[in-house]
Amino acid sequence: MEAKVATANQEAVEAWDGVLFDRFSKYRHLILPGNGAHSDRALVLHAPQPGERVLDVGCGFGDVTQQIAAMVGPEGEVVGVDASPRFIAAAGAEAREARVANVRFEIADVEAGGFGGGFDRVFSRFGTMFFANPVRALRNVREALVPGGELCMVVWRQKAENPWMYEAQLAVEQYLERRENPDEPTCGPGPFSMANADTTSGILVSAGYEDIRLDRTDTQILIGGDLDEAIELVTAIGPAGEIIRLAGEEAEEIRPKLIEAVRAALERFSGPDGVRAQMSTWAVSARAPAS
Repeated sequence: MEAKVATANQEAVEAWDGVLFDRFSKYRHLILPGNGAHSDRALVLHAPQPGERVLDVGCGFGDVTQQIAAMVGPEGEVVGVDASPRFIAAAGAEAREARVANVRFEIADVEAGGFGGGFDRVFSRFGTMFFANPVRALRNVREALVPGGELCMVVWRQKAENPWMYEAQLAVEQYLERRENPDEPTCGPGPFSMANADTTSGILVSAGYEDIRLDRTDTQILIGGDLDEAIELVTAIGPAGEIIRLAGEEAEEIRPKLIEAVRAALERFSGPDGVRAQMSTWAVSARAPAS
């Protein structure tokens, strides 16, 4: 099944359905627990209620979709959408294996629309930062909400508040600059495109939302069982990983230097129970107008 994809998002979808799906699958044992602490907090602050219809935007592996399904109960329904067919296939297979009956998954680029309406609530964990036109995408989401319905999205805060990614990026940038590689698709605007509170609030106002609120969450997360695994993670995904991937052969020629630079950046996070560092996000909430 194919879905309409906004022209400006086609390259990002190619990346998420290709190399990034592979890498997130490889490191999901680290990624999902860390991310889960932040979606858990957001779901406490903005809890889905029994019987509600909920849309999960950028659902990825569908773990949060299943979590929300348990919260809305058998009288409710959750629809998980993602522009990556491979993520949707994985999410659907895992929900079927878990015998979760009140979820369904659809391939959809919300910037292009076409995912239905009548939702009481929309949730997203790290699924809204990669749109080429976030105002258009979030306007489509607002139009899918019932009057007065709530949007809650978890997004990264500033890079400096997430030092394990930022310091790895600075280490790599000693040797490489970010560049466009015609042989490698980029992931879109990037994970920190909604890190600034004023910028994100402005996007939501332009998309027609009201009652905008941002709640900060900070946790310590495990980024590797040891320093070698942490280095693998940050050189595969995130800003440092993206710079290395897009540099292609040039990065491979100096990979030993890159690894040692990242090792020096991450050493301070290493302890007896693994490599742990701060993760900082916003839970951004807003409402569709009541009329």
